[in-house]
Amino acid sequence: MTQTLQEQLFIEQRKKELLQQAHDYAAAFIDAGAEQPAFPGEQAIAGLSVFDEPVPEAGLSGANVIDKLAHYGGPATAAQQGGRYFGFVNGGALPTALAARWLADVWDQNSAVFNTSPIASKLESVSEKWVTELLGLPSNTVAGFVTGSSSAIFCGLAAARWRLLKQLGWDVNTDGLAGAPQLRIITGRQTHATVVKAVALLGFGTANIEFVDVDSQGRLIAEKMPVLDDKSIVCLQAGNVASGSFDPFESICQQARDVGAWVHVDGAFGLWAAASENYRGLTKGMELAHSWSVDGHKTLNTPYDCGLALCADAEALEKALQASGSYIVRGKDRDGMNYTPDMSRRARSIDLWAALAYLGKDGVDQLIDLLCSRAREMASALEVEGFRILNDVVFNQVLVACETEEATKATIADVQASGVCWAGTTNWFGETVIRVSVCNWATTSEDIALSTKAFVDARARASKG
Repeated sequence: MTQTLQEQLFIEQRKKELLQQAHDYAAAFIDAGAEQPAFPGEQAIAGLSVFDEPVPEAGLSGANVIDKLAHYGGPATAAQQGGRYFGFVNGGALPTALAARWLADVWDQNSAVFNTSPIASKLESVSEKWVTELLGLPSNTVAGFVTGSSSAIFCGLAAARWRLLKQLGWDVNTDGLAGAPQLRIITGRQTHATVVKAVALLGFGTANIEFVDVDSQGRLIAEKMPVLDDKSIVCLQAGNVASGSFDPFESICQQARDVGAWVHVDGAFGLWAAASENYRGLTKGMELAHSWSVDGHKTLNTPYDCGLALCADAEALEKALQASGSYIVRGKDRDGMNYTPDMSRRARSIDLWAALAYLGKDGVDQLIDLLCSRAREMASALEVEGFRILNDVVFNQVLVACETEEATKATIADVQASGVCWAGTTNWFGETVIRVSVCNWATTSEDIALSTKAFVDARARASKG
């Protein structure tokens, strides 16, 4: 007798063979990490064409689905679990946090409200307190658990918009932006693209951004700041996406507070410097801001995705992102959706809690030191080999160039094709340069040596045309 779909699903759930199959593939993937190319080659990418097929009339067996995914998908992954992928400030995944993620996936929790997941609600509350303490933020700081900095910046600026307009006698939720007092956006010329995107999404208009000049490291020059007022939203950086530099927080935040302006700090990877004994000085004064954005999946090495929108004005964040419905009953426990744009959300707090519980304060400190020391190691090794290092390596970012821009472009193209390591490019004051982001717990001194050799060999091949 033919089984129904439901009967088949119950059998698969009971036997757990698919989970074991996935576990075995995952273990093999981890074991092959050192041999895996930093970025998939042409053959692996071409193999993805196997997925270009019509929706099947009759589905595959579960085992065949997992086999196909592992066989063709595994080789076509960027090696973020290895120590030589230096692209896009992408972090690795701590083994404990990854294991917690697996468990959370089996639990399959929706962290919208307490009644959809008590454990997610509890760990959001705990992680919120831990992160606030680690970063030295005001004790009344609240956290929204979001996908990443793009969403977190949006949340911070939405809170700023609500609060400043409220203080000016305007309810943006009820009355919209038409006819509202004009708010100002002030930020450095090297602000991250996600800030500009949030400005556009929130209706401020990117043409209205007041850009402030920056110094040779991409830091906003405090003396170039315009006069602020109670209509001003200032966006500062804790970690320039190219150079890793930090804006001068203290003087600007104090100026903003004196006139009733709002300061948001984009600290996707750099905000964690505040948790490090050796690098805390880079963030001096950032606790005087009103909101902050930071990722767990970068410097802290939680699995993707894990972002935090942090705000010292709980009312502003909640009002800016409010949602209601007759089926939503609020109680005394935390409802995480109140601090994010989304209702249905994966339980990211589980991964973050696991990472912080495993590392503790000392482990977070050691992890940051490790990443930054490897970045300096890379910069020194490349400089010895005659490459130009264009930034002060104050955190985990290294900007590299050859003697000419053409040589730089040819060299990085060869490096990327080699599979030994992978780094991207950026535009640094009009010049195309190589950006090396050291953001993985697994990066060793041997990885730095192998990557340096890959750069040297690539430059030699490029010079021969």
